[in-house]
Amino acid sequence: MDDRITIKVADLIGSPLCISAEDGQKVFEKVEPLLKKGKSVTIFFDHVTMLVSLFLNVAIGQLYGSFSEEEVRSLVKVEGLSGDDMELLKRVVDNAKKYYANPKGYDAAWQDGENEDE
Repeated sequence: MDDRITIKVADLIGSPLCISAEDGQKVFEKVEPLLKKGKSVTIFFDHVTMLVSLFLNVAIGQLYGSFSEEEVRSLVKVEGLSGDDMELLKRVVDNAKKYYANPKGYDAAWQDGENEDE
């Protein structure tokens, strides 16, 4: 029996435009507690007309900070994305995995980069 829970992104955020971090956070906050209970989740992007990496970083990339890659891979399915948007998601996931493998190193490097501008 599949007790997978489907989250329809456009319905959840009330818009076909997946462009803000705030909206991405709504998706993350809906998905994260379900995964903590071991629930399988489908994030469904049907009716989404615009999608940017910022949204995906917050909505999905952030999951790699709370869960292992294996957990995310086994519990989360993403459906309803075009080929281009799947490529974007793949890049976001690859970056998230690298970041969460060494967040202190990335944050330090980012801080160093910021300080060089002064």
